[in-house]
Amino acid sequence: MRFADFALYRSVQSLMFNMMRGIRRTRRTTNKFRMILKGRGWFLLALIVGAYLMTLPTPEGLTVYGHRVLVMSVVATILFVTEPIPLPAVALMMMIGQVFLLGTTSNEVAKSIMSDSVLFIMGSLMLAVAIVKQKLDKRIAFFIVKMTGTKTANICVGISVVSGLMASVVGEHTVAAMMLPVAITLIRLTSEDAKQVQSLAAVLLFSIAYGCSVAGISTPSGGARNAIMIGFWQEFFYDANDPSTYKYLVDYVSWVLYCFPVFAVQLAFTSVIIQKVFKPEYTTLNRSVVKLRKLLAEQGKMDITDYTTILIFICTLIGWVFFSDSIGLGTIALMGSLAFLVFGLVKWEDINTNVNWGVILLYGSAISLGIQMKDTGAATWIAQLIVDFLSNIGAEGGVSLWLTVSALTAGVTNTMSNGAAVAMLGPVTLKMAVVSNESPLLMGYITAISSAFAYLTVVGTPACTIVYSSGYLKSSDFLKVGWRMMIMSMTVLMLFAYFYWPLLGL
Repeated sequence: MRFADFALYRSVQSLMFNMMRGIRRTRRTTNKFRMILKGRGWFLLALIVGAYLMTLPTPEGLTVYGHRVLVMSVVATILFVTEPIPLPAVALMMMIGQVFLLGTTSNEVAKSIMSDSVLFIMGSLMLAVAIVKQKLDKRIAFFIVKMTGTKTANICVGISVVSGLMASVVGEHTVAAMMLPVAITLIRLTSEDAKQVQSLAAVLLFSIAYGCSVAGISTPSGGARNAIMIGFWQEFFYDANDPSTYKYLVDYVSWVLYCFPVFAVQLAFTSVIIQKVFKPEYTTLNRSVVKLRKLLAEQGKMDITDYTTILIFICTLIGWVFFSDSIGLGTIALMGSLAFLVFGLVKWEDINTNVNWGVILLYGSAISLGIQMKDTGAATWIAQLIVDFLSNIGAEGGVSLWLTVSALTAGVTNTMSNGAAVAMLGPVTLKMAVVSNESPLLMGYITAISSAFAYLTVVGTPACTIVYSSGYLKSSDFLKVGWRMMIMSMTVLMLFAYFYWPLLGL
């Protein structure tokens, strides 16, 4: 009897042990599943929205494939804005979706992804790594002070000008990364107490961020959005057998003629706006300059490596200006990157580590999806809807249409990267131009330029994100100055589109 009781006890104990072990395993599995799903709520929501939209009847006037492209664009937009998964993963989804949903082959998708615009983005990012590697930040800071003097207001103007000029050829994220140490150097040499230099820091940092943002429109090399728009013009309107379409092969010089003056005027207003919103605690930075001079003395003079870096970059810029129409922007950018590698100014390990290859993948897939929007008729369908709506409110053409496109692009670009905004809206606005009998070149310029008006949020542009990472700014600071910048930029753009661009034949 005792043995039976003991056996029963052991059986119950074993059963309880197995049950507890099963519960623990279930909990571990559940926790792992929760960890996998953690932060993926928006991803699941995007898929649910996409599945629901896919089940809806195809709208009248739209093809089945056009319907699917629009659904893919909606899902991609949600993922661009919320970022529940890495953006390069969104790019992979866009590629895979084209094969399974649009009936295209892998080869066709690959061909639409790899264009001169994508090679240009790749080469520019590689150039940026090589330039940053040389650590010229303190020399740039001293050069600015030497050029402007020690008055704070003049230094801020100098930072905006230098940031703008560099961002017009390198890319705003690179320049912001290069110039941030310059501003922080001046701030910390003024005071180590952040509370005593809040306004000074805001003026210096926003001079970098907004100087880079307004400059990104001035040249094709100023940002990926410009290369994307150039690619769209060529893909949508260029025909090698039709000489009248050669104007859509926009080269480096043509872009500069149209857009650089817009940047210059915006830059002048930018300094005024920033210094009116934030009033620096120090009117001069004499102490900072003295300390900076000592640091440079310890660093020594520029050597052959620094001069070689500058020479290669100048040669690359000359190539963009004079040979981009025959060789291509991408090839020239790659040639410059190759020169840095050949002369040993940068190692491939540095490029491989510091180039954001996901950005290249992202822009290539976005361009590919934009081409699908054109080929399936989805872009034309959306453009017609918008034009019909605008015609009902008396804004179907002219300045009212331009302003609508500008406001739409500016609104979108404050929630996602400017390159993604142009990739998504470019096909639509270009088709709007065709439907409303406007110039596709004019509408393209307005779209590309307006994508730089991401002044309101920390994540609006890479430059804003980079300066915010310094810890001296609050998110509310961007709203405080950003709405003023938005109104100014749109006003300047409309004036140039109405008065200046027609003089160039647009």
